[in-house]
Amino acid sequence: MPTERFTFDGHAGHALAARLDMPEGPHLATALFAHCFTCGKDIAAARRIAGRLAAMGIAVLRFDFTGLGHSKGEFCNTTFNSNAEDLRLAAQALEARGMAPSLLIGHSLGGAAVLRAAPDIASVKAVVTLGAPFDPGHVTHNFGDSLDVIREKGSAEVDLGGRPFTLSRDFVEDVEAAELAPIIAKLKKALLVMHAPRDAVVDVSNATQIFIAAKHPKSFVTLDDADHLISSAKDAEYAAEVIAAWATRYLDLAPPAPPPGAPEGIVRVFEADSAGFLQDVMAGPMHHLLADEPKAYGGTNRGPTPYGLVAAGLGACTSMTIRMYARRKGWPLASVSVDVKHDKVHAQDADTATETRIDRFHRQITLRGDLDAEQRARLLEIADRCPVHRTLEHGAEIETELVS
Repeated sequence: MPTERFTFDGHAGHALAARLDMPEGPHLATALFAHCFTCGKDIAAARRIAGRLAAMGIAVLRFDFTGLGHSKGEFCNTTFNSNAEDLRLAAQALEARGMAPSLLIGHSLGGAAVLRAAPDIASVKAVVTLGAPFDPGHVTHNFGDSLDVIREKGSAEVDLGGRPFTLSRDFVEDVEAAELAPIIAKLKKALLVMHAPRDAVVDVSNATQIFIAAKHPKSFVTLDDADHLISSAKDAEYAAEVIAAWATRYLDLAPPAPPPGAPEGIVRVFEADSAGFLQDVMAGPMHHLLADEPKAYGGTNRGPTPYGLVAAGLGACTSMTIRMYARRKGWPLASVSVDVKHDKVHAQDADTATETRIDRFHRQITLRGDLDAEQRARLLEIADRCPVHRTLEHGAEIETELVS
């Protein structure tokens, strides 16, 4: 996943730091991601969700709000409305680059901020919230006894997640005064509300209130046992895949036409997680899947192994070839299923004299339908004419070049 550094001016004129995660293949749409309160653009959930969306053709801009992460300015001078303004300015910066966002995604207080900003960003067609509060003032319950000090003295240092932040009276008053219900009711954009029932930071009742306040089209998807920060890779990937699938109903994700003379398709494989073996596999502009290794071999077991994908190719090609022949003959073949098992076996087991190891694919074919014995025998012969079968049987030449 190519990632670019991106900078734009925030509401107070300070340079805000961002990352633009671009698809490896065709760029089908752009999303703008707002992180949770006092978090940052590089929080694990933001990275994983952006990575999964980029793998599906959706570029994602994630940035640090004013005074957080690598962005300039003073966090103590920000408010809830200034965060919404930073989002609007981020959208303008993307539009100036010819990448106006059509999707807004906000996590926690960032979810409330995207709801606040969405009506002012004309290019946005769909909005997603993750663990967002219905009442932005909900965030003040994290301030404890410091809240009284902030009201009395104008500012105070608050410990949030083990880190000190200076918060102002302006922030508290602004976030407490924010009312999202009328904004949500007039959103006029598709809305997806995602929340975990066991969220201990922002209760799931907030999701219910957001959902009730919204007009259709709207959707609600539970994040099951995910925590508030969506820190599990599995939960973040699930959220990203649901967002991408849901967005196809409301965004124009049609891929651009290939240039004249372009090959039928390219299979592109790139790392999804450099700490393990998880791979994103893009088969042309429209098809995405994962490849991985079992946990016993250092993987995370979130996709087929490379040999599993080869076996899948053999099984799929076998089934298609049988179906094609039976259809042409007009035979009553109701269904086909193919089981494929891959093993490394000693070459001597394959009646050779050497002691090397070779690959063996064991294929079991089930044919259902009112077929006679002769038809079944013929279809079994046809299975060996499958192009992938022939490639594996006779071998192939592989050419490799280093691009960069």
